[in-house]
Amino acid sequence: MSNGRKSERLLNLLIMLLVQRRYVPKSRIRELLYADSPDDGFERTFDRDKEELRSLGVPIEVGTLDPLFDDEPGYRISPERLALPPVDLTADEASVIGLATRVWQNARLADVTTDAVRKLSALGVDLDTEALDLVSPRLSADEPGFDVFWEAVQDRCAVRFDYRRAGRTEVTRRKLQPWGVGRYAGRWYVVGLDTDRGEERIFRLSRVQGAPKRFGRPGAYAVPEGTDVGESIRRLAPPPETVTAELLVRRDAGHQLRRGATVLATGVSGPDGTTGWDRLRLEHSGHGLADDVLGHGAAVVVEQPESLRTEVVTRLSRLLGETPHDTAPTSEGTR
Repeated sequence: MSNGRKSERLLNLLIMLLVQRRYVPKSRIRELLYADSPDDGFERTFDRDKEELRSLGVPIEVGTLDPLFDDEPGYRISPERLALPPVDLTADEASVIGLATRVWQNARLADVTTDAVRKLSALGVDLDTEALDLVSPRLSADEPGFDVFWEAVQDRCAVRFDYRRAGRTEVTRRKLQPWGVGRYAGRWYVVGLDTDRGEERIFRLSRVQGAPKRFGRPGAYAVPEGTDVGESIRRLAPPPETVTAELLVRRDAGHQLRRGATVLATGVSGPDGTTGWDRLRLEHSGHGLADDVLGHGAAVVVEQPESLRTEVVTRLSRLLGETPHDTAPTSEGTR
């Protein structure tokens, strides 16, 4: 079998065991994923696939559907055990992951994931698609001009762009020899040599106005020896702000938001009228929290603070082409 088909099969197995809520019998796994394999071939292939996933750190559990009966053993992947602890990245690593996020969203891997979920759904499998948060990167790189700056860093090519500073209304033209792009406190920055001022400067990508343009030839400059892009961004960027948010999160969902959060209450009533919700308190750098909330869809509702709730309502209303109404946490406004 080709490496591409093997990778697809392993990903299908990972998704299948991750999104289902109960142990999956081996017979069911064969029916869904290995229907073309003969009996002896299935056993060998399935054993190899399990061991390969385990060697990658995937915690495949073995158990029975009903502990009171001697049922056929089944398999599953616990989202809680698969979840990673918080990871600190250097600015260069964050830049690469930002670009890789777009690759995930647009390339074959996303197609494989979509196909696997569609096939399982068509077969009537009870899925917990929230668990897929654990196997897809969630680092957004949708800032204006991200690709231009990131590629200019690789090519050592200067960039000109219009920029609006914080608290200002006027826009100024800037010219930069970019040394690196990185994420700090939920914001994307580019750092480099401002050629008009002859000094090291940092610019927040969300404040770039219009489309930045490369100019000059590639390889026209060198990054100063010993430059630490991450340290430069931390030194030059404004100090991060911390926001305390209270969220309603549907049980067995919002795994990434739960990491580092404090559980205030469980089994509380949610906007759908059920009690299958938890109330969490989360300390977060303010920028990007709305993205994290919106990324979980209807499984997360903002209760506090008012500013976050308003931002989520406004962005949802903009997507729907509507005018924002009451910003109270309702099932229609803040999910």
